[in-house]
Amino acid sequence: MRPWMDGPDRPREAGPLEELRRAGVDLDPAPPAEHRHGDLAHAHDHPHPHRASEPGAHPLIGIVGAGAVGTALGVAFTRAGWPVSAVASRDPGRRERFLRLVGAGTRAFAEANALLDEVELIVLSVPDDAIAVVASELHLYSGQALVHTSGLLGAEVLAPAMAAGTQIGSFHPLVAFADTERAVAALHGATVALEGDDQLVSLLAELAEAIGAVPVRLAPGAKAAYHAAAVLAAGGFVALLDAIAELGRVAGLDEAGSLAVYGPLVRQALGNAQALGIRAALTGPITRGDVGTLEAHLAELRRHAPAVLPLYLAAAEREVELAEGRGALAPDAAIRLRRSLAKPA
Repeated sequence: MRPWMDGPDRPREAGPLEELRRAGVDLDPAPPAEHRHGDLAHAHDHPHPHRASEPGAHPLIGIVGAGAVGTALGVAFTRAGWPVSAVASRDPGRRERFLRLVGAGTRAFAEANALLDEVELIVLSVPDDAIAVVASELHLYSGQALVHTSGLLGAEVLAPAMAAGTQIGSFHPLVAFADTERAVAALHGATVALEGDDQLVSLLAELAEAIGAVPVRLAPGAKAAYHAAAVLAAGGFVALLDAIAELGRVAGLDEAGSLAVYGPLVRQALGNAQALGIRAALTGPITRGDVGTLEAHLAELRRHAPAVLPLYLAAAEREVELAEGRGALAPDAAIRLRRSLAKPA
């Protein structure tokens, strides 16, 4: 289903994003180890008429932001047969890289408003803190749709860009965008959280399925909790791995050694949780009520890895709750464990 209709164009005004830039917000965040080139400060003219796709064809897509997320999505959309007609990025190096990876047929612009003449569906792929400001400087043509890729913000943040006959939404792939090709591959089977009007969400669901992902429509007001869980699943898990590696160093393992030793156990725990449920997958000394082992761990952490101690304590407290919830811990054992966890360092 198409979210756009025929309608009159309306004039647009461009404005600077200097306040965000002065605050240090990178409007085009790059993946790790990618070099950033200088910004362009000039606006782009609009010499081309507003383009439209053929009836029954996929919409012409424009991506604002050629950083890690925007570039990976541009590659994925193109490979799935959804045309990416334009990209906007103030960084010439990012524009060049985007065109090199996405291929011929895509026009590149320094300013976001300039690509609106070329596209029907605009994907705003900039940091959360920049979305509202960038949206306020975009003025859609009637019949266009605008979506952002934030996992936190609702579609309503895009309202300043709307005109009569336009639609807004969000398209958040639950993928870690550390590397372009790995992210594109990870989209297969990944969740894409959608928001927006019914007609637009139908189109975005079709787009998600085209890149191999699984579209999910979030309940109203659920996005902050959804995104916090995503942060724990990605950044939080990496932080946990780093803590494991720190303890591994105490045991004489380097980082690769820790991943090799403990990685299979991590995968087994996830597999057990998927097969048996989270509570049933819990194993270890907390489940057995083994206070002596717990206190030995805490003493070792205080001596050799004090920075890991708060994370271990928080996880152990959660484990006590899980073990109690499934009936694995007697009340007196749970009390003894909590007393040990509460002892001062």
